[in-house]
Amino acid sequence: MTVAWRHLLRALHLQTLSPRTPKAGPSLNGAFWTSVTKLGLHTKPIMPPCDFTPERYQSIAYSRVLDIHKQHLSPVQTAYFPEPLLLHQGHMEWLFDYEGNRYLDFFSGIVTVSVGHCHPKLNAAAQTQLGRLWHTSPVFFHPPIHEYAEKLSALLPEPLKVIFLVNSGSEANDLAMLMARAHTNNTDIISFRGAYHGCSPYTIGLTNVGFYKMRIPTGMGCRSTMCPDVFRGPWGGSHCRDSPVQTTRECSCAPDCCQAKDQYIEQFKDTLSTSVAKSIAGFFAEPIQGVSGVVQYPKGFLKEAFELVRERGGVCIADEVQTGFGRLGSHFWGFQTHDVLPDIVTMAKGIGNGFPMAAVVTSPEIAESLAKCLFHFNTFGGNPVACAIGSAVLEVIQDENLQENSREVGTYLLLKLAKLRDEFDIVGDVRGKGLMIGIEMVKDKARSTAPIRPLAWEPPYAVGSGPRKGKKKKKKIFGFFFFSIVIFIFPIIAGL
Repeated sequence: MTVAWRHLLRALHLQTLSPRTPKAGPSLNGAFWTSVTKLGLHTKPIMPPCDFTPERYQSIAYSRVLDIHKQHLSPVQTAYFPEPLLLHQGHMEWLFDYEGNRYLDFFSGIVTVSVGHCHPKLNAAAQTQLGRLWHTSPVFFHPPIHEYAEKLSALLPEPLKVIFLVNSGSEANDLAMLMARAHTNNTDIISFRGAYHGCSPYTIGLTNVGFYKMRIPTGMGCRSTMCPDVFRGPWGGSHCRDSPVQTTRECSCAPDCCQAKDQYIEQFKDTLSTSVAKSIAGFFAEPIQGVSGVVQYPKGFLKEAFELVRERGGVCIADEVQTGFGRLGSHFWGFQTHDVLPDIVTMAKGIGNGFPMAAVVTSPEIAESLAKCLFHFNTFGGNPVACAIGSAVLEVIQDENLQENSREVGTYLLLKLAKLRDEFDIVGDVRGKGLMIGIEMVKDKARSTAPIRPLAWEPPYAVGSGPRKGKKKKKKIFGFFFFSIVIFIFPIIAGL
């Protein structure tokens, strides 16, 4: 690790870990967050306090866990640490390993734990439903699915009112692909380079991240187009993003006019002219690209792109698997930040706070097109326990004002991280919205196309806790590295 990177991490830990208390004064909503103690960028960082005590670990010995994993689980190497982290318990924004070490979660189970680990209201809802009815089948009715459908549909604009409940984001996007093709009677579907829409045999065609691609044919009829990345791409400037923090790239655009957007739209038109049929099935887009590093598009791009897709007979699909449920702060759904109305919306992850649950929401017209050509059936989709938990998630987001919390805490953090970008040459870009944040490292700040060496799959670095029984220091935060990008995805309760 470079010296500059070490210094940056120390400062970054300070900014994200300093205890904060609300104090009267001007801000986004009449209060602002301030440090309890006056700390500078180079002060020794500390961990916030926690009044929760985890249970004592009494399960399988760590060495046996390693043996079982090697012998019986997937050989794909996904564990972050050379000494893999064995987690035992979670509480709100905290995680605890088998030795009782405490971690501040910057990862949220890959953007999945939305309202905190083991939130007491969710625990109570799950326990109540488990004691009443676990599972029936879609061929029988049960109140939780109807209660949940009514609550979720109320959060979506017309005509997005028909809900298909499934179990994962990949499954939701699979179904959305099928809907698009059934409704349009066309095949070609476009997605951005750098997009991640799943790793199933069907959705892997939409996913355009190198190490998810295979030598054998998958995802037929999927076409990629240039991602309008205003930091890494050929065009971008200082007014492009819907974010508290803009790139440091210079441009001559007025605040309400983006030349970069116009250039990227020309690239999108080129894809429509050269790479797909005259009539297409649809276009998939994440409101903010998640896996590829919290990539934001120029304001107005998706609106024009949606119009172009509809001119070709296609439908527009918003993949809200990572961005939905208030995470971006200003709006409940990411597509609302682009002032667009999709034809289909897919959602998962935060929908169930870690419980396997997902959904596809569309119009009655598109739902009917699917019903005419397929007897769609899902054994576990919309089971009573999932729906009870899903309802509880929606109630907690509303009752605890978590969308506003995501906006305020995310804005605070983004502005603090921007100061680190201004100080450290290794930090090329800080971006995001709400509690979905990316920090991109570069070799040369003047040339944003020169990233530092890849950091993917390295251990998330954090504040050391002291020796652990003669072992090396254990880290105290974990986030996510994607090559040269550090991704922070907090539970949206962070800062409360």
